[in-house]
Amino acid sequence: MKLFRKILIILLILVLVAGTICFIIGYSTYSKALEEKPLITRMEEIENSDNFVPFSELPKNYLNAVVAVEDHRFYEHGPIDFIAIGRAIWVNVSNWELREGGSTITQQLAKNVVLSQEETASRKLGEIVAAFDIEKNYSKDEILALYVNTCYFGEGYYGIYEASMGYYNKEPKDLNLDEATMLAGVPNAPSVYAPTVNPDLAKKRQEHVLEKMVEYGYITQEEANSI
Repeated sequence: MKLFRKILIILLILVLVAGTICFIIGYSTYSKALEEKPLITRMEEIENSDNFVPFSELPKNYLNAVVAVEDHRFYEHGPIDFIAIGRAIWVNVSNWELREGGSTITQQLAKNVVLSQEETASRKLGEIVAAFDIEKNYSKDEILALYVNTCYFGEGYYGIYEASMGYYNKEPKDLNLDEATMLAGVPNAPSVYAPTVNPDLAKKRQEHVLEKMVEYGYITQEEANSI
C-alpha cells in the first residue's frame, strides 16, 4: 500500500512538472506573438476590415453548419474541449494514424489570428494559452464571427465574405442551405474541398456537414435530403 502511494505521488509530481513546463512554453510562445501585435489590435483590425461580416449578418444555417462540423460543443465547453481531446487521442491511437484533432473553434481562431500555421509543439501550446485569453475577452458569438471571417476557403479567398462572393457571387446573408453547408466544409482542407478544385470531394464533405447538422438537431433529415 505504501509503495502504491509513493508511485502515485511520483506520478502526480511528474504530471505537475510536465504541466508547468508546457504552460511555460505555451505562455512564452504566446507572449512573443503579442510583442509583435497585441491581441486587441489584431481583433480590431479584423472587425474594422471592409469585408468583415458581423455575427448578426451571418445566416443561421451557416453558423450552425460550422459549429456542427468543427466543434459541436462550442457553446458548452471552455477554451479547450477535454472530451474532444480524449476522443481524438482514442481514435488516432486505435487507428495508428492521425485521423482526428481536438482543437476547438477558439483554438483555431488563435492559430489564424495570433500564431502561425506551423505544426510544432510550442505553437500548439501557445495556441492553448491564446485560447484562454481570447475567451476571457470575447463572447462565444464574437469568437465564432471572428473565426469564419479569418478562415481560408481556397482560391485566394480569406473570410466568409470573399468566399461567398467568389464562389456564389452573393453576400453571406443570402446563402441558402446548400451553399452554406458547402462553404462550412471547405476550411478543413481548402486545397481538397474547394468546390472549384474537386467537386466530388467537396460534395462528400458537404454531405458530412449535413449529417452532423442532422445529428445535432440543427436540421431534419428531410432538409438534408433536399440538398
